[in-house]
Amino acid sequence: MGIGGCIGLLAVGAILTFAVDWHMAGVNVDLVGIILMVVGIIGLAAYVNILKRRRTQPPSPGARVVDVEDNRR
Repeated sequence: MGIGGCIGLLAVGAILTFAVDWHMAGVNVDLVGIILMVVGIIGLAAYVNILKRRRTQPPSPGARVVDVEDNRR
């Protein structure tokens, strides 16, 4: 699940919790909305955490720079 899926879960959960005046026998729609929002927040936090780890660190200032010549002549 990517950022879009997490934001989608948050949006659907918020709509179910705050905007729907709908009642279903045996189902608490507000609770379902809250659960969807919590799952969306957890997913978004996990995705951002994984994305931060994937970023590469720039080389240190004392690191040796290797130039590769272009041999396409």
